Amino acid sequence: MPEPKVEEVFKRSGIPTFTFVEPREYDHLRVAIRTPGRGVVVEGPSGIGKTTAVLSVIEQIGLQGKAQKLSARRREDRDVISLIPEVKGAGLVVIDDFHRLEDGVKHAIADFMKDLADREDDSTKIVLIGINKAGNSLVHFAPDLNNRIDTIRFEVNSNEKVCELIAKGEQALNVRIAAKEEIAADAAGSFHLAQLLCHDICLLAGVTERSDAGSEISNSLEAVKGRVLDELARTFSNRAMKFARGRRFRRVGRAPYLLLLKWLSDSDEGALSIDQALMAHSESRGSVGQIVDKGWLSDFLREEEDLQELLHFDSYTRQLAIEDPKFIYFIRNILWSKFVKEAGFLTIEFRSRYDFAFSFAGEDRSIVEKLRDILQENEVEVFYDKDEQHRILASDVEDYLAPIYRSEARFVVAFLSNHYPKKIWTKFESQQFKERFGEGSIIPIWFSDATPGMFDESTRYGGLGLDVEGDFEEQANVIASVLLLKLAEERQAEEAAEKEAEEPAVDETAAVGK
Repeated sequence: MPEPKVEEVFKRSGIPTFTFVEPREYDHLRVAIRTPGRGVVVEGPSGIGKTTAVLSVIEQIGLQGKAQKLSARRREDRDVISLIPEVKGAGLVVIDDFHRLEDGVKHAIADFMKDLADREDDSTKIVLIGINKAGNSLVHFAPDLNNRIDTIRFEVNSNEKVCELIAKGEQALNVRIAAKEEIAADAAGSFHLAQLLCHDICLLAGVTERSDAGSEISNSLEAVKGRVLDELARTFSNRAMKFARGRRFRRVGRAPYLLLLKWLSDSDEGALSIDQALMAHSESRGSVGQIVDKGWLSDFLREEEDLQELLHFDSYTRQLAIEDPKFIYFIRNILWSKFVKEAGFLTIEFRSRYDFAFSFAGEDRSIVEKLRDILQENEVEVFYDKDEQHRILASDVEDYLAPIYRSEARFVVAFLSNHYPKKIWTKFESQQFKERFGEGSIIPIWFSDATPGMFDESTRYGGLGLDVEGDFEEQANVIASVLLLKLAEERQAEEAAEKEAEEPAVDETAAVGK
């Protein structure tokens, strides 16, 4: 028997042979798969061994010759998958990456699995493998399916499990890897990443196959990590940049797509609940929330095939997940301050909850909404009362609004029409922000129909005019462009101030002495 080679031991793709480790959920999975008729959903992060475990169980219970394995990634398999609900006695069918199927096919499979369970049909068994919360999207199409299937959630593997994998590889190659513990920790629970790092550290040490003499691999994790990341950068750097910039690059905006990527890099499992993320990052609720709510994120991923290989967004569970574990590793090791600048954004650190807050009379809502739409399309945070009506409900309105106009908005845009001084709420709002006029935070917009002298005090400060007889849409575009220029300058000034603050102080005494 030939000596095992490094590519056979630490496999970068395919099913491991020498290094298979039973995950914690293995017994549960084995019982579920051998139970006739009842459907199985296996879900969890990418790269932790879900597919390997399913195939191992199938082999262990002696069904490998009878199982049909299909993948939603392959076009030819998707055609077969769509026909499965019409097949009688299909046997054991494993559908990998089923979360990538079209909704209509998912719906048909959900109904089929429910029917199989109700009939206790043991001639067909469906095993679905997908990313986090994949089962939830299936149950969306058949709510009463949940009690008719077994859902097995794979967790991120422990360091002990990853070390067990590495130890099996060491034994197969007759080597000892000094950085084993560090590699296990750096893989962050991913069997796939551990295989990749071990493969490269062996090559770095000149180990290409088993040697009876044995050897000690003393190379550090950092040495191999640099090589791996350089290789991954060639594969992923451009695509990461494409996603970060979104469908239309907005330099002055709040970089919603880049923020999603950053939040994904901070997640433990390479998957992100958008709703939970927005609760934790309320300052980005408007800019990030709108690209999800308006379908822009879904459309973007649908349009860009090269991004579909890396990221999957489920509009029902509102989960964004990484498909390729190597991409998880890449973005976790990005120098984000540098990446933000290379992407072209001014910053992703924002001092204010809102960029602009609008103060206006209800009669002027039409022009205000036009301006709101333009600014939001440019991915800045705007406080507009109707957008937050559901949050204001049951709250003390004054307590809710006061801090927004007092300090939480970087700029307050006051729409000074004939109606403005006659309204209770505009009086209240102006009371909150009137002290900010001298801080360069209030931007008046004077309506041409306002009574002369009505807003004389405001004319001491720079503002914009609006002709009520003119084209509102055209004027809204002009006003928005000026506001965005103002915001861009503000962002640049803040960045310059932060850089200056970070520079070490010069010791003037020492300088004079020299």
